Amino acid sequence: MNESFPSALPVPVDVVRAAVHAGMPRTVAQLVELVAIPGIAWESFDAAQLEDSAEAVAAVLADAGLEEVEILRVPLGDGPGHPAVVARRRPAPGRPTVLLYAHHDVQPPGRRELWDSEPFAAEERGGRLYGRGAADDKAGIMAHVAALRAVDAQLGEDFGLGVTVFVEGEEEAGSPSFRDFLEAYRDRLAADVIVIADSANWEIGVPALTTSLRGMVGAVVELSVLEHAVHSGLYGGPVLDAPTLLSRLIATFHDDDGAVAVEGLHAEDSTDLVYDEERFRADAAVRDGVRLAGRGSLASRLWTQPALSVTGMDVTPVEIAANTIAPSARAKISLRTAPGQDPAEAAEALRRHVESHAPFGAHVRFELEETGQSFRTDMDSGAARIAQWALGEAWGRPAVQTGIGGSIPFTADLTELYPDAAILVTGVEDPDSRAHSANESLHLAEFERAVLAEALMLAALDGAARHEQVTRE
Repeated sequence: MNESFPSALPVPVDVVRAAVHAGMPRTVAQLVELVAIPGIAWESFDAAQLEDSAEAVAAVLADAGLEEVEILRVPLGDGPGHPAVVARRRPAPGRPTVLLYAHHDVQPPGRRELWDSEPFAAEERGGRLYGRGAADDKAGIMAHVAALRAVDAQLGEDFGLGVTVFVEGEEEAGSPSFRDFLEAYRDRLAADVIVIADSANWEIGVPALTTSLRGMVGAVVELSVLEHAVHSGLYGGPVLDAPTLLSRLIATFHDDDGAVAVEGLHAEDSTDLVYDEERFRADAAVRDGVRLAGRGSLASRLWTQPALSVTGMDVTPVEIAANTIAPSARAKISLRTAPGQDPAEAAEALRRHVESHAPFGAHVRFELEETGQSFRTDMDSGAARIAQWALGEAWGRPAVQTGIGGSIPFTADLTELYPDAAILVTGVEDPDSRAHSANESLHLAEFERAVLAEALMLAALDGAARHEQVTRE
């Protein structure tokens, strides 16, 4: 990509802006139609709805002018797998291809009484569109579609960028067949730039490019002290119960400041973005008086330092507890690793810590369940610079670079299979979108800016490639 990419833009910014704005009523209407389909990739929900969702997405992509539209899947367990939609437009000779990712499956709606309107009947209130999937991630699908339409309307046949739209159908179920899907359809999905539209902007009026994701390690720790339960009165005192000893082991995970105390885990305080503590406490629903844990900037504690949590425990339930010393107890551990840390290395560090800190000689078993790679954007790439510029133009202010404390493990699969591709993580959500929660919503004015940013990015990528092609010739 050329450093002067804005000057290579093949159409004025204001013209693209007008095209995006003119297309918004149609875009929102189609988004409403997609929200109406409760496509959930969990076994306990109607699989036919997920099939209907894929069919509807395929129809929208075909309507957007993409010539090759397919519903594809790979086997999953004993079944046929979940439906993904892949639509392609081949590049002009010498032009690159961009892969636009989103997912059409959604989270279950949860308890109906927590919603102010029907979860699968999108309703606009106060400039926001409410409904399950309105933000996560059917808005991502429509951002791709609307951006393509706006660029096509202005450039027509002069738009030579290859475009592949990949809409997954199982992201909310953990993408269990994602790697197999990539390997099965590797050639169809090959691209020079990959745009993942499944993140969020910093706040209303402030765009963001997500530049880092933490990795993950999931494990179960089982601690045992007796071969079977014994009477707490007859044997209590010399023998401590397993829940007490497991609690003592867990207490070694953090130091007195609440920072992770596992030797061998990387941490860095490298972000300049200020995350206001009051805002964080409100976003995370922290109770009054609870002190925040860790050291360094709040943003780094969320994005570039490790986090270690106990997400579940198996101990004797209170309602059936007898006067016995519990012989064993288990805890499910979730470790989020700093960007750049190898997950196998982090898992081994956690294993060593658990085994070396077993209190009173208790027997400890560490069972590794899953790992996920971290991710960091190459901000020196031409595609990243174009994305930063496009976001700034769409919002009228510079984009900030943010991280995500969670993980998107499939970014590692994309990086491994397409090592030369520039990967960009963008989004249409904002802190009030409440993805996965009741009253999920999309801020429509921010959505229009996100569409404009992607349209400008596509036009600039095409213009830069054309400029380089002419220069070479």
